[in-house]
Amino acid sequence: MQAVLKLTKYIRPYIVFAIIAPVMMLIEVGMDLLQPTILQHIIDEGISKGDTSYILKMFGLMMGTSIIALIGGIGCSVYASKTAVNFATDLRQDLYETITYLSNNSKDKFTLGKLITNLTSDVEMLQRAVTMLLKIFVRGPMMFIGAVVIVFVTAREFFPILLVVVPILAFAMYFFTSLSGKLFHKVQRVVDQVNMKVQENLAGIRVIKAYNRKNHQIEQFTDVNTQLMKRSMTADQIIGVLAPLTMFVVNLGIVAALWLGAIQVESETIQVGVILAFINYLMMVMQGLMSSSMVLVQLARAIPSAGRIVEVLDEKADIQSPNQPVQKSVRGEVEFEQVSFSYIEGTEPVLKNVSFHAKAGETIGIIGMTGSGKSTLVKMISRLFDVDQGVVKIDGVPIQQYDVEQLRQSIGFAPQKATLFSKTIAENIRYGNETATDEQLEEALVAACATEFIEKLPSRTAHLLTQGATNLSGGQKQRLAMARAFIRKPAILVLDDVTSAVDSISEKKIQQAIEQQFGQATKFIVSAKISSIRHANQILVMDDGHIVARGSHEELLKTSSMYQEIDKTQEGKGGTLHD
Repeated sequence: MQAVLKLTKYIRPYIVFAIIAPVMMLIEVGMDLLQPTILQHIIDEGISKGDTSYILKMFGLMMGTSIIALIGGIGCSVYASKTAVNFATDLRQDLYETITYLSNNSKDKFTLGKLITNLTSDVEMLQRAVTMLLKIFVRGPMMFIGAVVIVFVTAREFFPILLVVVPILAFAMYFFTSLSGKLFHKVQRVVDQVNMKVQENLAGIRVIKAYNRKNHQIEQFTDVNTQLMKRSMTADQIIGVLAPLTMFVVNLGIVAALWLGAIQVESETIQVGVILAFINYLMMVMQGLMSSSMVLVQLARAIPSAGRIVEVLDEKADIQSPNQPVQKSVRGEVEFEQVSFSYIEGTEPVLKNVSFHAKAGETIGIIGMTGSGKSTLVKMISRLFDVDQGVVKIDGVPIQQYDVEQLRQSIGFAPQKATLFSKTIAENIRYGNETATDEQLEEALVAACATEFIEKLPSRTAHLLTQGATNLSGGQKQRLAMARAFIRKPAILVLDDVTSAVDSISEKKIQQAIEQQFGQATKFIVSAKISSIRHANQILVMDDGHIVARGSHEELLKTSSMYQEIDKTQEGKGGTLHD
């Protein structure tokens, strides 16, 4: 319940709507409660005495109460929906923002399948719960209480029947509601597995096809889907028993009322209208309890969803800005001092006592075998991770003292995997600088040698990319990723093996463009090809998380056996490192 209480803050901005909705429902319930009593008077006072004018008057009263109830019901639905939809929208927005800033460790902890479920079905579950609370949970208890009170006042002869029926109904609803809540919690866990399996399969669809593993993946999905079917069926069947059982108990009450009423009508101690009114009120009691139980079932399903959402919202981002960040523009001097880092606490570090100094405007090449820590090193510059030991400084200031957004705004980063979004090419490039002009956009594309293929597209930069940019080749995606970094005109430019799928001629043009346009920027170029970094002021050779050699291309050819081996391996093979 603490999780539910934490989420009430999302209702506060719409508290007026949240108050109006139940008030309107109270009006509807009040009018509905009058209907059986009016019907009783029509039968006992109008029909039995043949008083037509009285019947017409009471009929008009019944129509009036029905119209008022209609207005109340519509008003309640409108304002309950406004409250619930706005609540869900704000909650989903905060949840999305939190997920966006989660660390990789946190994403691994929650899993992508669970996070997708949080944003979709969990939020939707809470939205339905809020709607039902404002509508049905007001209607149910008030109808139940009102019907019981009216029976006690106007038909006390039948009140003992309620004393028997109500406890049985209440116990049955409590039992089935508690049981269903536990079952639906298990259902939600299987939904996570289904979402995860779908996301995983869609992301790896090409690998699945290439290895002809379609049937294997279908079997795996069938397993989790069958689990979901079984658990959902069990939960639904438990809830399905409640309605006929409740109706059976109510029918017994009706039979008892008719039997008792027949005796008293024969002895002329009670009128027929009272019996009909009691049966109506008994049905209202059942409806009140049933609707209340429906809300309780929905709450039982929503409470675990609330807990799961709050767990994500409470997750603290590993990377946060200081309260009083350094106020200075970044020039680009970068220094690592005895930096060590591991992705998982307690495991062997990926970076081990890494130290180097890059002056502003220098080009730093980084090379090494797969898994040597090259990509991890450059991610530390953007503070995508924090060091375990040591310190990373920019312009002599530890990066933890910079505002995170300001720091990253000064860095143009093209990651190893060229991630593009399902937007136009222009929108993807302007992701690096949303205020960039058309001229700046064109300049960045020319520098990345991307105009070569863009000019062949019918809509050029307005060309819409599919999800994952599957309508582009690997080299085309890499060039757009570079253009996105170039358009920032950053103080520090990081290119993490972004020319692996680019031909040697285009790569040469890109290198020349970088030197011409980013001469003042500090450039970090990670590559498996010596041809991509041989022009660098300083080359770092990495192996197993260590910098095992450093120097210019010529110096390393004389002093580093590993660099010599890489150069020899690539000689005559297009400049590509073969592991």
